[in-house]
Amino acid sequence: MTPHADTDMWCKSSYSARETACVELALDPSRARVRDTKDRQGGTLEVPFSAWRAFTAQLRER
Repeated sequence: MTPHADTDMWCKSSYSARETACVELALDPSRARVRDTKDRQGGTLEVPFSAWRAFTAQLRER
């Protein structure tokens, strides 16, 4: 888990409304990063973008 600059483009799901019990996502062409909304300084999970794309494709198939 690696901390990233505050300038990263983090997005929170529109389904989370104003709740803080969710995760945020930052995407770029090479990677996907995920962090806990309640603990933004706690680190991030980082995976290659190709792995994120495969993961979300599997979710759509269900």
